[in-house]
Parts: sequence; structure tokens; C-alpha cells
Amino acid sequence: MFKNYILTTFRSLRNKPTYSLLNITGLALGIACATLIFLWVEDELTWDHEVANRNQIYWTRLNMPYNGKITSYDGVPGPLAPEAIKTIPGIRYAIRVTNGERQLFTIGDKVLYENGTFADSSYFDLLRIPFLKGSRVGCLRLKHSIVLTQSTARKFFGDAEPIGKTLRMNNTINYTVTGVVADFPNNRTLQFNWLAAWDDYTDVQQWLTNWGSFGRPAIFELEPGANPDIVAQKLTALIRSRDKTFAKTDMLLWSMNDWHLYDNYTNGKPDGGAIKFVKLFSLIASIILLIACINFMNLSTARAGQRAREVGVRKTLGALKRSLISRFISESLLLSFFSVALAIVLVYLTLPLFNDLVARELVFHPLAPAHLAGLLAIGLSCGLLSGSYPAFYLSSFNPIAVLKGLKLRTKGSAGFIRRTLVTTQFVVSVALIICTVIIYQQVQHIKDRDLGFEKQNLLYLDVQGKMAEHYDAIRDHLMASGALDNVALSLSPPLQMWSGTDNQHLVWEGDDLNSTEFINQELVSPGYIATMGLKIKEGHDFYPNAKVDSNSILINESLATLMGKAGKVGNRVTTGQGSTPLTIVGIVRNFVFNDMYGKPTPLVMVCDPKNFTYCHSLDMRLKPGANASAAIAKITAVIKADNPGYPVEVKFADSEFNQRFTDETRIGKLAGLFAILAISISCLGLFGLAAYTAEQRTKELGIRKVLGASVPGLAGLLSREFLALVTLSCLIAFPLAWWAMDSWLGNYAYRTAIHWWVFATAGLGALTIALLTVSFQALKAALANPVKTLRSE
Repeated sequence: MFKNYILTTFRSLRNKPTYSLLNITGLALGIACATLIFLWVEDELTWDHEVANRNQIYWTRLNMPYNGKITSYDGVPGPLAPEAIKTIPGIRYAIRVTNGERQLFTIGDKVLYENGTFADSSYFDLLRIPFLKGSRVGCLRLKHSIVLTQSTARKFFGDAEPIGKTLRMNNTINYTVTGVVADFPNNRTLQFNWLAAWDDYTDVQQWLTNWGSFGRPAIFELEPGANPDIVAQKLTALIRSRDKTFAKTDMLLWSMNDWHLYDNYTNGKPDGGAIKFVKLFSLIASIILLIACINFMNLSTARAGQRAREVGVRKTLGALKRSLISRFISESLLLSFFSVALAIVLVYLTLPLFNDLVARELVFHPLAPAHLAGLLAIGLSCGLLSGSYPAFYLSSFNPIAVLKGLKLRTKGSAGFIRRTLVTTQFVVSVALIICTVIIYQQVQHIKDRDLGFEKQNLLYLDVQGKMAEHYDAIRDHLMASGALDNVALSLSPPLQMWSGTDNQHLVWEGDDLNSTEFINQELVSPGYIATMGLKIKEGHDFYPNAKVDSNSILINESLATLMGKAGKVGNRVTTGQGSTPLTIVGIVRNFVFNDMYGKPTPLVMVCDPKNFTYCHSLDMRLKPGANASAAIAKITAVIKADNPGYPVEVKFADSEFNQRFTDETRIGKLAGLFAILAISISCLGLFGLAAYTAEQRTKELGIRKVLGASVPGLAGLLSREFLALVTLSCLIAFPLAWWAMDSWLGNYAYRTAIHWWVFATAGLGALTIALLTVSFQALKAALANPVKTLRSE
């Protein structure tokens, strides 16, 4: 029997190749699109899953109240982890890690930058990382020892044995390779190319030994059965007792299961993160699959007329309704799995492009158990969903009526269902188009906003070696090159402010010490204001001689507003009892840093030459109209001459700015791609419905033509119904898209307006596409010879 179903299906495909191609292609596009999205979803949902004990691993978070709100930090004081494991029961391992360190390594004549981590010796025990070479026992307890991943070891030493070999870090310290581990999968939070001992890090960053500092992350593994809430309470009591900075601080333990998907904290509580994109794109994948199934239903019912006599003959010969339903569903399932086969080919062809779009390295293995089960589930669900309605519809034909050649009388609900399905398709398509445009507008709105500084022609590079110590000479040589207008040092690179304090430590007259306000602080050299293109609102800039301003500060408008009457030029602030007062010499207009979407937070800038060695960024402004390539060549020559032994990597602030919008840009591109796919598949369904309608009204059109109706009039008659459906779709899609985008834009302090013309353009575009789709069938029906259409035999 099944063989008979296959033969019937192939015969049906051969008899109507156009409809068959539309059927299979429409489903294949939907399945391929959904498969790509679900591959990405699988990657997101399995983040960190290769860590077997992930249910016991937690990242510490620090909640601090500022200005009536709670801000969460992942950096904690350096002494917290070792003290916690000694005094708090239930903690099995406690490690400190850096957030990622980019260091220079020299091996012979090779000079390479590599990202890595400094961590405590329990790192490998906590994460159960097996060694390919060497042993984890005691490896990080030895200072100046280093562990490499397999690919990094190969990059450094080729095929030679790496164990015992020496690497020189930052041209200062030699590190001995004591172990090699396998490369980590991309969907893992904690990974490195190299790993060195925590003590090596604190030798340079000695401030991390202070209980009053915001240090680096701490990660705990709890004993099985330990209550993370109780451990967090004890951590809170511990940190509050050690420094008044944390008198109102609460500690949280953030489960490894949530690190990737629930990484956003608002007012001290988790409120989602990447999980919202997983849910969004899972919904979109399901909708596209549904649209593809809707398209199949419409095309199947459009062919019902040609199969009516077949149904009549089969019923006359004794076929039962359930056997007909079984037959048609079997055909639907076969077509669905043909579509799955084509979809697999499409996925292989498009996966490299999709990987570029989502910045991942997804791999598709159709025979892998999870992927095979997914494909089978998609094939079965699509076949059953898309074939059920046509099967029941076709099997319900009256055999006497169809064999007499009478017009099939379908229930009123059948036409309603088909129209509802097409309307649903275009509602989704129009809404996706609108959302795509508004997401693009929001990104452009933020990019085009007044940043308060000039990002064009602003360059910077990382301070390395002796650059800070030799800054005066380097600055003079750079200015003498003729390529630059200004040069300055700063603690943080442009767009970022790394350091911060609060009004408990930066005190002014009239300060409300009962409230805690977060204040960014930045160490800068003279010339920073001009280099960044900032504007002085009141007072003056730092003087060229940095020593003159060692007790002077500049503040921004936000801090001046916070300080009230004390935020005036000439007033003073102190950094603690017995400290030298600092005088406000200027107020800088607000400029954007850290959060590109938010309002500038309070900021104080200090110019103290004794601390310039802590600066990490050399900031430079090109002369207007200067050739960037030639200027970079001159900068490189100066830096290599004055600071030999370090590669020079000049960065552009405007490029860094654009990278801040990677997620939004990617979402916009994906939404646009899905909108194109959705409306393409929807048009296939509309084409099928137009064909069905033209077939049902063939004799009516023939009569109208005999009575003098024109071809344009007949084409318009058929098209009018579909344009009404698309218009209804727009009326439904407009408020849905507005609600979705208004909710999304509500997350941004600076947001674009939702313009009416976006909706009008999307609606007109949908109507135009629908008209072009329908017009082919409408003109074909209108141009048909009425003599042939009115024949009764």
C-alpha cells in the first residue's frame, strides 16, 4: 500500500510540475530557515554544557545602591575568595580570574599578541580541565609558569615539544610552559589561549590586595547540597565587615547555567539577556515554518478541483473516508520529507553565510542524533500540519457531484480558512518589515546623536613598555611628525571610563552622605580635552604644565548638577579626611562614554603627573584632511623608535563606536532576512490562492467576457479580493508592530520616533508585491478563450 502511495505521489508531481515545485520549494525554504535558526538556538542553549559540574559553579556579583537604584558588578575585592573558602562552609573551590588579558609574547623572532587569563591554582580543579601535556597538579602554584591551549602552543612552537619551553611576556618576564590543554569550544564562557598564576598578576596590580577595591571576578564551586542563598548571605556579612565602602553592599551568587542567557541585571536583579533573542528567533522560526505550512495548504486546496474526479472514482469503488485521509496525509508527508531533503542541501549551501551573519561557527550534522531527531520532527509536524486540512477537505467531496461534473460546493468555512491563512502570512511579513526598518532607524539615531566629542580622526593605541615614562618625548616626536593636531594620555581608551568612586570618597560642601552616588573618575594628561574634541562650558582646561594642575580637577555637567551649589568653578572637593583639597578649574560639557544609549554619568578628571604611569591609552587626533594611512605610518615609526620591541596597533575611535552596535545591527539584518523569506513564502501562498480562485470562477469569467467585460476589468475583479486581504493584514500588523517596537525602544534613554511613513511604506510595499503576484494569475484567467472555458464537456 505504501508503495502505491509513493507511485501516486510521483504521478501527481509529474502531472503538475509547477504546483509541485512551489509546494516543495516553499516548504524547503521554511524548513531550511527554521533549521538555521534552531542551530543557533541550540548553540545558545548549550553554552557551558561541557562543564560537568556547572550546577555547583557560581560567579560572585556585588550589588551596590547608588542614587536610589542598585548597580551590579562582577568585580569583587581581591582578598574575598581566599578569605571566603577559609571562613564560609559549603565552598569547595574559590578562584579569582581576570576578565581577559591581551599580552605580548616573544619567542625568538616571533612577536605575538594573545588573549589569556590570570587565575588561582584551583582553576583546573574547579573546571575539571584535562591536560594533553603536563599536569595540573601544582602548575599555577609556580610563579612565572604558563599553560597554553593546543592551538596556541602550535602557533608559538610549531610541532616542537612545548613543555619546558620559555616565553617572554611584555618583554619583561620569562614564563615556562608547564602544560597544554585542548582548545575550548566557542560556546564557553571561561576560556583562554594562555593561563598564568594569579600571583604574577598581583605583583603588578598590587591594589587588588586591598579590601576596599572593586577587583576582579571571583568564581566558587559549592559543595553538593550547599545552599547558594545562605552562602551569599555569609559573603555579604564578610565583605561588609571588611571595608566601609561595602557597608550597604549585598552579595549574589550567579549560577553558571545563567551566565550566558541571563547576563543582564537591572536594579540588582536579573532581567534576562541573551535569552530574549533565543525566544524571539525561536518564535520567528516557528512562524516561518507555519507560513510555509500555510502556503502548502493553500496550494493543495488550489489543486483540489483537478483531484475531485479521482476522489469520486475512489469513493465509488469503495474507498472509505479514512483511507482517503490516510492517502492524502501520506502524500503530504512524502512531500514534506522531499522538502526536508532539499532543505538539507540549502542549509549546507547557506550555513557559511549564516555563520558570518551571526558571528558563530555553527556546524550542521544531519545524522547526529539531535539534528536527525529535529529534522524528523520538523518533517512530520510540517507534513501533518500542512496535509491535515487538505486531506479532510479532499476526502469530503460528494462522489455523485464530482462525477457529474457539477461545481463543488464547499462549506463557507473553507474559503474563510484560506483567507485567514493568507492574512496571517502577510500580518507577520508586514510586521517584520516594519520592525526591521525601526531597528535600523534606532541604531542610526544613536550613531548620529551628539556625542559631546569628535570621534572622527580620533586615534588611540595601548600604552606598552616604557611609553608612559617616556611620554613627553613621544608626544614631542609625534607632534613633530606633522600628522597630528593633539596627543594625550588617559587611564581609559576613548568611549570608556574604567575607574569609579562615590560621594563617600569624593566629598564636597553640602554633600548628602546618607546617599551614595556613583562617580566615574579619569586620569588624563594636559591636551586630553583638545584631543577628544570636548567643550569647556565654564572655567579653563588643564594647563600644559601638568605639575601646575596636580591639585586641580575638571568635572562634567552631570557631576556639577549632582553637587548643586558646590559644583562651581573655584570650589573644592576632598578625597577623604586629611587629604589635599582639589579645586574645580573647569566644567566640561557632557559627553557619551561607557553606555552609548544612556545619559552621561557624573565624571571627574584628574591631571596628576605622578600617576601617569597608570595610564593605558595614548590618544591622538589627526590633522583635518590628513591621509590616515600615511599618518599611521608616521605614528608607527615614532613609537617603534621611542618604545622598541612592541608591535604598534593604532585603533580608530569611530570603528570602536560602530562595534558597540553589533548586536542591534545583527538583529536588524536577521529581521530583514526573515522578513524577505516570510513575504516570499507568503507570495507563494497568495499565488496558490489566486490560482484556486481563478479555477473556481472560470465559467463566470467566460460569461463576463462574452457579455463584453474587458481584460483589465476581469483582472481587476480577481485582484480586488486579494488586495483587500493584504489591506486587512496591514491594518492588523500596524498596531502589533507599533506595540512591539514601542516596548523595545522603551529600553533606551535615547530613542528614535516611530514615524507614520514607515507603516505606510511597508503597507504599500506589501500591496505592490501582492498585486504583482496575483496579476499573473488574474491576467491568465482574463485572457483565457471563453469558448473553451464555457464548454461543459
